[in-house]
Amino acid sequence: MSYGPSRNDGYRLCGVYVARILKGEKPGDMPVRQPTKLELVINRKAAKAIGLDIPPALLRRADAVIE
Repeated sequence: MSYGPSRNDGYRLCGVYVARILKGEKPGDMPVRQPTKLELVINRKAAKAIGLDIPPALLRRADAVIE
């Protein structure tokens, strides 16, 4: 399992920073932003290989399930 920031959201935020820099803003003046969207990804194949049973409720809440 992995629970962390969304890659797509990170790429979008990177684009926002690049646009602001290209418009003339100084990188040192820009605030550091925390990720706002987190994702839960579950790898069922790996869980099965080590003998773990993932509860169905947790599987339903996952953003992505790798079979």
